[in-house]
Amino acid sequence: MTRIARAELFELTLPLLEPFVISGGAMTERRSLIVVLHDDAGHVGYGECPPFELPFYSEETLAGARHLIAHVLLPRVVDREFERPLPEAVDAVLREGVRGNWFARAGVETAAWDLEAHQRGTGLAALLGERLGVAPAAAVPCGVALGIPAGRDPAELTRAVYDAVRHGYARVKIKVAPGWDAAAVRAARQGLDGSDLPLTVDANGAYEWPRDEAALRALDDAGLLYIEQPLHPDELVGHARLGETLRTPICLDETLRDARAARQIMALNGPRIWNIKVHRVGGLSEVCRIYRLAAEYDAQLWAGTMPESGIGSQAALAAASLPLFVYPSDLEPSARWFGRNGDVIKLTMGRGGRMAVPQQSCGRLLDPARFRLLTVPVL
Repeated sequence: MTRIARAELFELTLPLLEPFVISGGAMTERRSLIVVLHDDAGHVGYGECPPFELPFYSEETLAGARHLIAHVLLPRVVDREFERPLPEAVDAVLREGVRGNWFARAGVETAAWDLEAHQRGTGLAALLGERLGVAPAAAVPCGVALGIPAGRDPAELTRAVYDAVRHGYARVKIKVAPGWDAAAVRAARQGLDGSDLPLTVDANGAYEWPRDEAALRALDDAGLLYIEQPLHPDELVGHARLGETLRTPICLDETLRDARAARQIMALNGPRIWNIKVHRVGGLSEVCRIYRLAAEYDAQLWAGTMPESGIGSQAALAAASLPLFVYPSDLEPSARWFGRNGDVIKLTMGRGGRMAVPQQSCGRLLDPARFRLLTVPVL
């Protein structure tokens, strides 16, 4: 048994080096919630809850998640004993009577995984590998995610892609939207400068079929590795039919809400490339459920980010280390988003565009001085 003796809740603010723009909105700083769980033996676990302030990506917002965590979710787990395995027991308590609210639940649930990692003196990847009966990788390939440039300037995107190639990323992803797709792909190709680096596009659900058929067919002719989330997240059937229409594989992101959605995708014989965002699906326990379905369906996976801080990125890194995560994941050095030494857990990318998978819990990786400087207690 594990007793969660107390919990803390902080708001973390990390200024971005430059605005990050997608089809639905933009952000200039990364604000998120950090959940800290303590057991009665002195162990500690950290989790991150990273929805945006406005609901342009998902229905959840930072304010709503803050209220739910403080007033509903944490009271369910504090001063309570849980049977082992701890994370799955916490996940069951958080899910009961709570529909959706994936980011809020993930903030608490991933903290429970990290608490178990601290108790056992290991990292999240080792725990996931143990649960799924697989051997996690020691390092994962990194892909760069480039937002829509200011003023939709093709030359700026070309320079950004060129820099990404020079820094050694294993894949380039660019954000697209109606009216910013064909020109964006041309600009990206110029930046690749003959490199055979895989190129993908991400629409964040901005297109409609058949309204945008011409634009989507043009993307189909662009030699892309895959087209990520072209249609609205609720378009389960639409994505399945689009996957039958286009030659380029479709990758699902926001549509893949949880294991229930994964089962529907399988029943529809839908796309077989899945972007797994740990916090978007409700935590690592749900990642395990989706992973088992992906193995049954022969789906190919990769790990997306929001991006989170180095705390939340530990969960994404752990997921990306699993064998079915075959494509480069959206895991980038902290300096890319927050500047040198700007993050609370520093992420670095080595030669060959790979990032090492930590074998320690967040508390052992955290920069406590940076954490105190960049957080405000909420609870």
